[in-house]
Amino acid sequence: MTARLTKSFILEAAQSLPKVPAGHKCGRMHGHTFTIEISVEGAVDPATGWIYDHARISAAMRPIIAELDHAYLNDIPGLENPTIELMADWLWKQLQPDLPGLCEIVIHETPFARVTYRGN
Repeated sequence: MTARLTKSFILEAAQSLPKVPAGHKCGRMHGHTFTIEISVEGAVDPATGWIYDHARISAAMRPIIAELDHAYLNDIPGLENPTIELMADWLWKQLQPDLPGLCEIVIHETPFARVTYRGN
């Protein structure tokens, strides 16, 4: 049996998008409440009934949340132009070594705008 496990995380952060056209509102510093969904997919272990412990995803995200929460994202190496598309790729690179079966990252920038990323 194969299944997908998803955990959600919330963080608050400020950003500006330096590559938008002149005068675009997102070029100014602003903030978001980001909801990040991390999904792994794999075979369910018949002995445990799990793909693996949910806590493994939380442990992988803990240092990332600590770095991003209440930060100015542009100051973080690799996020100098922190669009949600580029944030998803950055997160993937951070998480992939620790989360076998990583299959999808969804970042909600607002309740109405999100990106879905499935790796390179």
